[in-house]
Amino acid sequence: MRTIIGAITLTVAGLPGLGWAQIHVGGQIGNFSFAVGNYYRVPEREVVVIRERRVPDYEIPVVLFLARRAHVAPATIVDMRLSGKRWMDIVVRYGLSPEVFYVPLAIQPGPPYGKAYGHYKKKKHDQWRTIVLDDDDIVNFVNLRFLSDYHHRSAEDIVRLRGGGSDFVGIHTQFAGGRAVVVADHDGPGKAKGKGKGTGHNR
Repeated sequence: MRTIIGAITLTVAGLPGLGWAQIHVGGQIGNFSFAVGNYYRVPEREVVVIRERRVPDYEIPVVLFLARRAHVAPATIVDMRLSGKRWMDIVVRYGLSPEVFYVPLAIQPGPPYGKAYGHYKKKKHDQWRTIVLDDDDIVNFVNLRFLSDYHHRSAEDIVRLRGGGSDFVGIHTQFAGGRAVVVADHDGPGKAKGKGKGTGHNR
C-alpha cells in the first residue's frame, strides 16, 4: 500500500475477473486531474507537474489529448500553450484536423456545444479540415470525450449537464459518486469501471 496525494492506491491480485488491477480510493475518486491521468495512462507525477505549471484542471485533458495525437511529450504542448498559443495554433502546428475533436451526438445540442457542432454541420465531411475552433470549443470537445469514455456515460448525458450549468470537475465528481475506480489491464488503456454504457470513442 502506498499513499499518494490524499488518496490510497491498492494493488490487488487474484480478484475474480480482475487479475492484477489498481483500485483507487479515498480523495482521488473525486480528483479530476488524476482521473485524467488514469484515462490517458500518464504517470501521476507528470500530471502533478502539469498542474504545478498552472495549467487549469479542465485544460489538462487537452494537453494530454494533443500530446498523444501529435506524438510529443505533454511538456511540449504545455510550453506552447503557456507561450500564448491558442489550442487551434497547436493543432495546426502538428498537422492535425479538427475532425479529431468531433464526438457524435444523437441530440441537437444547445450552449455551450451548439456553436461548436454548428461548424461541423455546416460543412461537408471532406471540408472539416477547414474548420476553425476556438479555445472553449476544443476544451469542451476533449472533456466531453474524456468524461463519456472514463465514466461509461453517453455523450448526451454530459452535454445535458453542461447545458444545465455544470462544469467538468462537477460532472466528474457527480459520476464518481464515491465509487472506487478500477483500472484493470483487460479493460484496455484508460478504461475505468463505471455506470452506464461506454461510447467507444478514440482518445
